[in-house]
Amino acid sequence: MTPAEIASRPRVEGEREQEILEATLDVLADVGYDRLTMDAVAAAARASKATLYRRWDSKASLVLEAVLAQKGPIGDAPDTGTLRGDLIASFCGHGGLADERALAVFSSLITALGRDAEFAEGFRTQFIGPQIERTRELYKRAEARGEIREDLDLDIVGPALAGIVLHRQFIMGRPPTPETITKVIDQVILPAVLRPSNPKEES
Repeated sequence: MTPAEIASRPRVEGEREQEILEATLDVLADVGYDRLTMDAVAAAARASKATLYRRWDSKASLVLEAVLAQKGPIGDAPDTGTLRGDLIASFCGHGGLADERALAVFSSLITALGRDAEFAEGFRTQFIGPQIERTRELYKRAEARGEIREDLDLDIVGPALAGIVLHRQFIMGRPPTPETITKVIDQVILPAVLRPSNPKEES
């Protein structure tokens, strides 16, 4: 089909767009990024391939938008009053590290980050980047409250929780649960970042 013929098709939007994005996630979780094709998504969404190309010019752009739509808008970092509460709220809730669907989709993208430069650039910029900044906000807020040490390198500390949990999932084969994530927070993250208590201040 020529570009002119594709351009003449009506634009995909609204509920139909969401149906196609959901179908993309279903195919992605089922067969992985490498085996996902526009034909497969079109069949799952009961749409024509031309309809997809009218809205998305490549597999990378389609998958990236589907992943971003699944996560939803990145809102303000939760403010529970403590770093512990903020981390639990951020990483144990919907779309967090214990969300089975989100984790299944993410696992299917691992190979794409090393093989598809277009997708990798967009994913790191539009998905990972905002997540990192949101986590940094949690730590900066905790720093302002005097909860954590001032000498922390947030570029190292910020991704540590996700790194540990995802290592357990993809290397050790141990799927994360809210209970496991909370243990990592309590036994690894907080002991590493909280300011040591001063007995004189407590007396």
